[in-house]
Amino acid sequence: MNSLYRWLLALHIISVIAWMAGILYLWRLFIYHVEAKEQVVKDTLAIMEMKLYRYITMPALTAAFIFGVSMLIYNPQLLTYHWMHGKLFLAFLLIGSTHMAGAVRKKLLKGECRYTSKTLRILNEVPTILMVGIVLLVILQPF
Repeated sequence: MNSLYRWLLALHIISVIAWMAGILYLWRLFIYHVEAKEQVVKDTLAIMEMKLYRYITMPALTAAFIFGVSMLIYNPQLLTYHWMHGKLFLAFLLIGSTHMAGAVRKKLLKGECRYTSKTLRILNEVPTILMVGIVLLVILQPF
């Protein structure tokens, strides 16, 4: 592995860590938001959700995507491995989960969110499950 590829890999991993921190905390904030009784608490959570989504989660997702694609362009042989196909599939589901969180955030702002805190707790686990699958595929390269 040459130096440029190592830099891309390091920046990809850093971006993914920031993305995961953001998306996991965002779903947790949604749970607090739905359970909040006072409007002032909901307003504070809405600001936190917006800042977390706009300034941390989405930029980190974008950076992870750019660095990941850059690694594939630099080393297209990675696309010949079946474990990479699985990883990319799970990564696209994780991107979908992140965009779903953005939609939930907007519904919470409008007071139109119909998810219960129990449903949000389940949705909060989805990114973790996807992340575990991605890490296992990349490290174990089972096929």
